[in-house]
Amino acid sequence: MSQQISLTALVVADYDEAIAFYVEKLGFKLTSDVPQGDGKRWVVVTPPGSACGLLLARAVTDAQAARIGDQTGGRVGLFLSTDDFARDHAAMTAAGVVFLEAPRHEPYATVAVFQDLYGNRWDLLQPA
Repeated sequence: MSQQISLTALVVADYDEAIAFYVEKLGFKLTSDVPQGDGKRWVVVTPPGSACGLLLARAVTDAQAARIGDQTGGRVGLFLSTDDFARDHAAMTAAGVVFLEAPRHEPYATVAVFQDLYGNRWDLLQPA
């Protein structure tokens, strides 16, 4: 038996602004953008070298819209691993990504918390 998590849904306000952030600022690849009817699209962005991606899901109800930017109650809920923390931290900073702290060294990784365009908190981390 073989299983893997292939996608994580992330509720967004607008497909195109979310694509722009993830592709232009984080360097993700747009791997799918398929119209689904009624204004819905199947939009997937994937970090370079990753088999797992984000399904960008546009909010269509008030309840969904209320969760944009705070899907995990203010805690870090997404983790972007890298093989070169300094390179990616510098590139993301230059692209205007907002880091909420200076890089720190933990027993498990070099890490810094950043936020996406909606305020969701992420860890950029290079495992120890």
